[in-house]
Amino acid sequence: MPTSIDALKEKGRRLRILSLKATTEAGSGHPSSCLSAADLTSVIFFHEMRFDPKDPHNPANDRFILSKGHAAPLLWAAYAESGIIAEKDVLTLRRLDSNLEGHPTPRMPWVDVATGSLGQGLSAGLGNALAAHLDRIPFNTYVLLGDGECAEGSVWEAAALASYYKASNLYAIVDVNGLGQSQRTMDQFNVDRFADKFRAFGWFAQTVDGHNYVDILNAFDVFRREGGTQPRVLVAKTFKGKGVSLLENLEGWHGKAVPKQDLPKALAELENPLGPNDFFPNPRTGFSVPYFEGTLDIRVARKPGETAATREAYGDALVKIAEKDPRVVALDGDTKNSTFSEKLLKAYPERFFEMFIAEQNMVGVATGLAARGKIPFISTFAAFMTRAFDQIRMAGVSQSNVKFCGSHAGVSIGEDGPSQMGLEDLALFRSIPGSVVLYPSDAVSAERVVLEAARHRGICYIRAMRPKTAVLYSNNEQFPIGGSKVLRKSGNDSATVIAAGITVHEALKAASKLEAEGIAIRIVDAYSVKPIDAQGILTAAKESGGRIVVVEDHYEQGGLGDAVLEAVGNEAKVLRLAVREIPRSGPPDALIEKYGISSNHIVAAVKRGRDL
Repeated sequence: MPTSIDALKEKGRRLRILSLKATTEAGSGHPSSCLSAADLTSVIFFHEMRFDPKDPHNPANDRFILSKGHAAPLLWAAYAESGIIAEKDVLTLRRLDSNLEGHPTPRMPWVDVATGSLGQGLSAGLGNALAAHLDRIPFNTYVLLGDGECAEGSVWEAAALASYYKASNLYAIVDVNGLGQSQRTMDQFNVDRFADKFRAFGWFAQTVDGHNYVDILNAFDVFRREGGTQPRVLVAKTFKGKGVSLLENLEGWHGKAVPKQDLPKALAELENPLGPNDFFPNPRTGFSVPYFEGTLDIRVARKPGETAATREAYGDALVKIAEKDPRVVALDGDTKNSTFSEKLLKAYPERFFEMFIAEQNMVGVATGLAARGKIPFISTFAAFMTRAFDQIRMAGVSQSNVKFCGSHAGVSIGEDGPSQMGLEDLALFRSIPGSVVLYPSDAVSAERVVLEAARHRGICYIRAMRPKTAVLYSNNEQFPIGGSKVLRKSGNDSATVIAAGITVHEALKAASKLEAEGIAIRIVDAYSVKPIDAQGILTAAKESGGRIVVVEDHYEQGGLGDAVLEAVGNEAKVLRLAVREIPRSGPPDALIEKYGISSNHIVAAVKRGRDL
C-alpha cells in the first residue's frame, strides 16, 4: 500500500491522465471535475481505504460513494489504478456495452448506489455507516461531494442526522473548486464557510489545500486523533481542471471533453512520473453480515368480525418478519405512532432509525442500508413520499431493495385535508421500473403483503389506510405479488367492479344494494396494483358482459384505473371512478361520497355501464 507522498502524487497524476483519455475517447464527460478531485481521491483510495480489490462483496471493505457522480471517469480511473479493472476498460467510458457509465450505477459491482442526481451521496453514505454500526464491522465510508451540490437541502438533512447518530465512521470530502455548470458557485472558494456549516451540524471539520498532499494526509491523521464520536468532513479548496492549463480554473469547460487535437498537449503537461506506481491492498478479513436461510413466513391471527387499520397491521407484520430475519430494519419520519412502525422500535430498538421530518434523507439512508445487505422498511404518510421522489427514482436506478409503506392515503383520511391526503402515490411508485405496488384492503392482506415485500428482491410500495376496516379474509389466505382476489361472483354478473384498499369495502356495500334490485356484480380486490393480475381481470370481464367499473381513492391519472386499462386494452368497456379534483376537509364517509367513489356512485356506474 503506497504511503509515500511521491507514490500518492504519481497516483494522482495517473488518475488525471486516465480521466482525460477516457472523456476524450468518449467525446463527452466531465474531465475538469475529475481533475479537481484527483489528489483527494488518490489519498482516499491509496492511503486511507482498506479493501480487497478482488472481492467487492467483502463486508469489511471500506466504502466510497461518488456523490458528485458526473466525475465518474475519476472513479473508473481509481478502480483501474487499484487493479479492480483493466486500464483499457476505462476507455470504454459511456459506451452502450460498458458498465462504466457517464454517472455511476450498480451495474459496476463496486458501486453501492447510483449517483449523479446531486445532493444524495451523503445520505447513502450515512446508511452505509449505520449498517457498519449494526453489524459491528469497523469499515469506514468516504463520500466525495462537490461544492455546488451542497446547495441541496438533503445534504444538510444527512449532516444533521449523521451527527445525531454519532457516525464517526463517516467521512465527507467536499471538493470546493468554486465552479458550477453555468457560473461560479454560491460560496466560491470560501472553505471556511463550508466548514462552519458542518461544525454547526456537529461535525469535526478541517480545511485543506486539496492539491497539497501533506495537508490532506495531516488532516486524516488529525481526524483519527481528535475526531471522537463525530462524523468528519474535509473541506478542500481545489481548482477545476487542475494540472492542465487549457482547463484549470476556467469557466465554460463543465461537461466538455478535451478535443482530440488538444489532448496531446494536455497530456504533455502531465507527462513526467512523480514516484513509484505500486499498489498493495490492505483488506480487512474475518467479518460477516447477518443472513437468512429458508423461506420467510409469519403467522396471521385475526378474529372473524374484527376491525383493524391496515397501517396497524403493517406494524404487526414488521415485528413478525424482523423476528425471523435479522436483516430487516425500519426507518420512519417522525410518524411512527401513526404508521405503527413504533411496534418494531419497541421490539428491536437497535434496528429502528428515527429519521425525523426529512424524507429525502430517509430514502437515501435506506438505499445505503440496502446496499450493505439490510432490508429497510420506510414508513411515513403517503403524501410525504412525494417529497422524496428523486431519491425514490434514484433508488430505482440503484436497483435497491428498499420497501416503502405510505399510510393515510386518499380522501378516506378525513378531516386533515388535502395536504395530508396521498392521492398521487400510486402513480409515483408505478412509474419506477421494476417496482411492486401493493394495496391491501384488510388486516390479513396487509400482514401478508408486508411478508411478500420482505421476500421480494427490489423496490416495493405498500399503501396503507387510516380508517379501521373489517377483516375480509381468513388467516391462511395468501396474497402473492401479481395476484388478485374475487370476493363476489355469480353466473350472471352484469359487470366486474375492480377496487383496492378502502374502495373494496365500498364495492361490497354496492353489491348488497344491487343484489336487492336483482343485479349481480363481480368484485375483484386488485391488491397487487403492479404487477396487476391482467389475466384474472380479463377473465372476470369476459364472464361479466365485458364491462368493468374501476373505483379508487386516488387521482384519476396513474393509479389503479390506468393499470386496469393497460391490462385489458380494448377487451372490455371500462368506467372509472376516481378523485377528480382537489378535495377538502371533512368526515371520511362524506368525502368518499362527495368525490365520487362511494357505494352509491358504484351502483350508479354499474347501472350506467349496463346501457353501454
